[in-house]
Amino acid sequence: MMSDENKSIHEFDLKLICEYFSTIERQGPGSPEVTAKALSFIDNLTDKSKIADIGCGTGGQTMVMANHAPGHITGIDLFPIFIDLFNANSQKLKLQDRVNGVVGSMDQLSFQDEALDLIWSEGAIYNIGFERGINEWRRFLKPGGFIAVSEASWFTQERPAEIETFWNDAYPEIDLIPRKLMQMQKAGYMPVAAFVLPENCWIEHFYAPQVFAQEVFLKKYAGNKIAEEFVENQRIEAELYYKYKDFYGYAFYIGKKI
Repeated sequence: MMSDENKSIHEFDLKLICEYFSTIERQGPGSPEVTAKALSFIDNLTDKSKIADIGCGTGGQTMVMANHAPGHITGIDLFPIFIDLFNANSQKLKLQDRVNGVVGSMDQLSFQDEALDLIWSEGAIYNIGFERGINEWRRFLKPGGFIAVSEASWFTQERPAEIETFWNDAYPEIDLIPRKLMQMQKAGYMPVAAFVLPENCWIEHFYAPQVFAQEVFLKKYAGNKIAEEFVENQRIEAELYYKYKDFYGYAFYIGKKI
């Protein structure tokens, strides 16, 4: 049982983390080019299509999708601050007729069975785990519907101990690309494509924008231990990426429900 004090500290942590990530366009590695490339493997979309972007954050990738694909997109995220920004972005781009965000949890989706033509999730499925996510979400897809997710993956059989330890601690489900494709096959999808996200998805689109965001954040929360520790962790994660990017990164996995 969590004491109230711990609970409020935890909520404060989350609030700070959300505030930090709400100041950058993307809450994970990716790029408009990669979103468009992943979409190019999906061939059944029409104006009537229903799409869910699960763990959408502020909708950086969702708005790109909306400009490249027809259909109605529902963005789902646990954090109201992200959804508020998501809906503001949608309005600013005059997409509100077909792109809207709702607060919700990826492990309690409220869609009807077989209601969706496409399930999308960039850099977010790790919150419940790749295998669990693709298995649980499958029922919401129409037969022949698609799933497209980006996921942390090893590129090599052997890795230096430092990065192996870091990732096994952060996300034990990180695995080799062929294993992820096997899991997809086993879950009842035909694997359609898998490709590695280029380095600029991490460097230009994720880590570089954080440098300025961190300065602003640390100024605002000067002397706040939680804020300082969080920024330090982000910096360590970035340093590890620069050092070991030959061994791991994100891959996009696209499957078709059989």
